[in-house]
Amino acid sequence: MEKIDKKILIVEDDEDFCSILKIKFISEGFFVATAGSGEEGISMAEKEKPDMIISDVLMPKMDGIEMAKKIRETNKDVVIVFLTNIKEVDYTKAIEESGEFDYWIKSDLPIAEIVSKAKIKLGLK
Repeated sequence: MEKIDKKILIVEDDEDFCSILKIKFISEGFFVATAGSGEEGISMAEKEKPDMIISDVLMPKMDGIEMAKKIRETNKDVVIVFLTNIKEVDYTKAIEESGEFDYWIKSDLPIAEIVSKAKIKLGLK
């Protein structure tokens, strides 16, 4: 397996889904860090300096959007993608219109396609 010089931070409160995603990214040669909450995501982003953050939106205490905005205050370059099952247009419209973040629907994407889309976003494909 070829190592990829890119680091992914997965912020996801569903431990099983986070684990599956982490294993797939590692098997594709990425370095992967994980966090289980928005607060933990902020501290891991500062510590790990990831190239991409893949975050759930709905999490206890601090949601992914609030976390992403806080990370953006200190890191303008990291690619941030929300991976969620929320499909309500009112909720997603603000994310899409910001132009800062991508938005992928979990239930519409097999794990392999999430990794493929991440590679494209990072300029690896």
